[in-house]
Amino acid sequence: MLARRSILFGMAALPALGAGAAFAVDALPDSRFVGFAQTVNDFEIAAARLALVKSMNENVRGFATATLADHTEAAQFLVKARAEAGVSYAPDPVQTPGTIATLQRLNALEGVEFDTAYSNAQLAIHTEAVAQYGAYSQTGGNGALRRYAQRELPTLERHLRGARLLAGGR
Repeated sequence: MLARRSILFGMAALPALGAGAAFAVDALPDSRFVGFAQTVNDFEIAAARLALVKSMNENVRGFATATLADHTEAAQFLVKARAEAGVSYAPDPVQTPGTIATLQRLNALEGVEFDTAYSNAQLAIHTEAVAQYGAYSQTGGNGALRRYAQRELPTLERHLRGARLLAGGR
């Protein structure tokens, strides 16, 4: 079913594993992909809002501004794709606990510690998102969701490049 799949354990483990490594994944089933995509968008919107309040680093703030706009738009397109596909929203049971824990951790941090944790979280989630959206855009089971993944993949790849720079080139 699933080939090797990275799992974001609070997203702290991925940088230690070498976040630049590509993960080979099979496309998630339709409902799991919707849950994954929703989780990524929800996390990105919440994390960006935190960064805009907590960070004084212009690079972090610029990245957060871009991801907030892009993931807000992506969430709107996901609603449309989900309706066209006839797939209900179901939280992704693998990702949701890790993203919630990461947001709680980010909320508790300040200054440089926040910026570092935010940067690492961005690198982790965008690495995972590029892998999952890439797989679904190629072999996903639903045409409307596959088109959504294809539409969003270039933005996620751009975010991943930015996250690598933000996290110190990893």
